[in-house]
Amino acid sequence: MLICKVVGSVVSTRKSEKLVGNKFMIVELLQNDHGGISRFVAVDKIGAGIGEVVLVALGNAARIGCEADNSPIDAAIVGIVDEGAGFEQ
Repeated sequence: MLICKVVGSVVSTRKSEKLVGNKFMIVELLQNDHGGISRFVAVDKIGAGIGEVVLVALGNAARIGCEADNSPIDAAIVGIVDEGAGFEQ
């Protein structure tokens, strides 16, 4: 899992049928030690809001977290962080 901050939302009126009814949020890695992409889109099934720090699951774990085994989901918000150490909110 990754610790990210929700920085925006995405609206998509045309998408795969398996994604209909999902909310999409733009999340930003709070600690990007690997260099690559720092922002990406994650499905939000728990109602996170812009500015909140969240836990994001990737790959198969994201599909399991959304109970959507056959959907084209690669990232999903699976928790909202109330407090933590080692990062700034």
